[in-house]
Amino acid sequence: MIQTVVKRDGRIVGFNEQKIVDAVRKAMLHTERGEDEHLIEKIVCHVNFHGKSQMSVEGIQDAVERELMKSSRKDVARSYIAYRNQRSIARKAKTRDVFLDIVNVKNNDITRENANMNADTPAGMMMKFASEATKPFVDDYLLSEDVRDAVQHNYLHIHDKDYYPTKSLTCVQHPLDVILHHGFTAGHGSSRPARRIETAAVLACISLETCQNEMHGGQAIPAFDFYLAPYVRSSYIEEVKNLEKLTDRDLSHLYDVAIDDYEEKDLAGLEGDERLLQHAVNKTVNRVHQAMEAFIHNMNTIHSRGGNQVVFSSINYGTDTSAEGRCIMREILKSTYDGVGNGETAIFPIQIWKKKRGVNYLPDDRNYDLYKLACKVTARRFFPNFLNLDATFNQSDEWRADDPQRYLHEVATMGCRTRVFENRFGPKTSVGRGNLSFSTINIVRLAIECMGIESETERLNAFFARLDNLLDITARQLDERYQFQKTALAKQFPLLMRYLWIGAEKLNPEETIESVINQGTLGIGFIGLAECLKALVGEHHGESRKAQELGLRIVTYMRDRAGEFSEKYHHNYSILATPAEGLSGKFTKKDRKEFGVIAGVTDRDYYTNSNHVPVYYKCSARHKAEIEAPYHELTRGGHIFYVEIDGDATHNPQVIMSVVDMMDRLNMGYGSVNHNRNRCMDCGYENADTEMETCPKCGGRHIDKLQRITGYLVGTTDRWNSGKLAELHDRVTHVQGEQGL
Repeated sequence: MIQTVVKRDGRIVGFNEQKIVDAVRKAMLHTERGEDEHLIEKIVCHVNFHGKSQMSVEGIQDAVERELMKSSRKDVARSYIAYRNQRSIARKAKTRDVFLDIVNVKNNDITRENANMNADTPAGMMMKFASEATKPFVDDYLLSEDVRDAVQHNYLHIHDKDYYPTKSLTCVQHPLDVILHHGFTAGHGSSRPARRIETAAVLACISLETCQNEMHGGQAIPAFDFYLAPYVRSSYIEEVKNLEKLTDRDLSHLYDVAIDDYEEKDLAGLEGDERLLQHAVNKTVNRVHQAMEAFIHNMNTIHSRGGNQVVFSSINYGTDTSAEGRCIMREILKSTYDGVGNGETAIFPIQIWKKKRGVNYLPDDRNYDLYKLACKVTARRFFPNFLNLDATFNQSDEWRADDPQRYLHEVATMGCRTRVFENRFGPKTSVGRGNLSFSTINIVRLAIECMGIESETERLNAFFARLDNLLDITARQLDERYQFQKTALAKQFPLLMRYLWIGAEKLNPEETIESVINQGTLGIGFIGLAECLKALVGEHHGESRKAQELGLRIVTYMRDRAGEFSEKYHHNYSILATPAEGLSGKFTKKDRKEFGVIAGVTDRDYYTNSNHVPVYYKCSARHKAEIEAPYHELTRGGHIFYVEIDGDATHNPQVIMSVVDMMDRLNMGYGSVNHNRNRCMDCGYENADTEMETCPKCGGRHIDKLQRITGYLVGTTDRWNSGKLAELHDRVTHVQGEQGL
């Protein structure tokens, strides 16, 4: 007798003879003679009685096929065999169609899932083949049944699911000083410690690029200015020693001389040691500039992950007040302003200015001049973004202005918004830590399912009950992935788990990473708060106070549950305002297919990014900021605030400063400014005209239109998926570039 059945995905379930009844009946209905209940009962009994206690689905189907062939109903046997073949073909058809789209270089949401990945190259195609073949394996063998069901029915999205079997982590903030001071080995070659600024800049690139191949998310440096500053001084000393050779003099008294700032100046009128010192400073500044220029160039040309995409890289800076740290910041900003190659805007690294009162925000602050320069660069090149260290939730009690390692107590962020700071299992820091994995819930679908409930109180109660259940499933799924990740061996991540992750220096290569990875975070993300509110109360949070109060109630509830999950599972759970790119239209398409077009909910090709006010909603920048600001404290897994401005921001950096001022007033954590930037690829002419198709200078039609997609830039919208293209089309401006806020 058959007791259990091994399904195609490996799961073992109880035997259900009704499935045989249904299959044989379907086969009979496709014949001229129709049903024969007696024969159905006979076949079911025979297959069951003669079967083994545990059989596979294929084994049971083979047995049914044999019994039908023995019977007088050969027509049913033929129909049953044809049905099995059709089902087998159907199971393979989806994968086949996806693979053919990759082979034929089709431009669709599969091949354009990631806008900074070129899926048209051979390496990119291989990555997509591997990705699409791996996801079903994860569904079948690595997900528990209720999690699989939530994914299949559009309630839950597991990010980077194709990397799930590799046990890799999402991202990390590189403690670059470890690499620079000690060198590293990550493969067949070793790198010596850095001694000069050029080497330090190259090692920073190599660290980011190497680790990108060990992880499925982005790479960031939390204190770019602090880490590289010592190599400005060592390079300066090297220049003084060159002068010693030239002049045949002992100039060692200039090695440690106080330098207030490293700025290039004319030597005219200078004499003696003053002239020599300034000459060494000038040479040093020139070397730093070239090193920063090379760093940016490398981060836009060095490919990772099989050669199909550049490194998703970010650098945080702004709070080093030393002359050397200021030199690093000034020259990285100048290089960014000038552009790479023939003057193009650099896509990576995402640059993040860490804004702090008393350091770089007020006119009397030491780095205020660099803050103004940062705003000028942003007005032309989109970067840097701005991280508000003065936000109440971004502060640490251990930060001291006179601490040379105060960056350890400053929050740093990953460019597309991932934030790691609070820590139940170690120091409150961003350095040497990152996100382990994150998954996003479809709160819009939960709201749609409750729309038919007439009583608002009962409708909201039903929504929160559904939300509660889905949060439980998501937290458990993240824990299950963690339990799988922790079994990885340290040797699988030769750079990350030897030099970068906090506590990794204690591991030997054959040890698992279990003892250290709990320093990271597990993120519960969400998108579509606006559509969720429209479904529940008829308005989104930008339209009414009532909707805003409900939105805050929903996200606060999620935040509180994350705290409970942290206690229950003993992890660092956090709520993430998901940076939806490939996901932006995926949830929507499935929901619209099932529920139809619902005004304000499923009538566009995307759900609004996380807790943002919809991009199509016309309002002032101030109103948008006031609505979105309270969510930043609730979404400590990461968040970002955008302002869309009109006109040519290049001539109005003051508007950038106005946005940062607004972030300061409203206690916002992280923000940036979006604007248009066109560049003629033939002559280099730039402007901000939204309709530019032909260059007014040379008549060329090869126009590069730069846009920000989630938190990072994309050089061409050709690689955007349909959901993000629809969102881009709907975006309205919040600030007039020539007028300010």
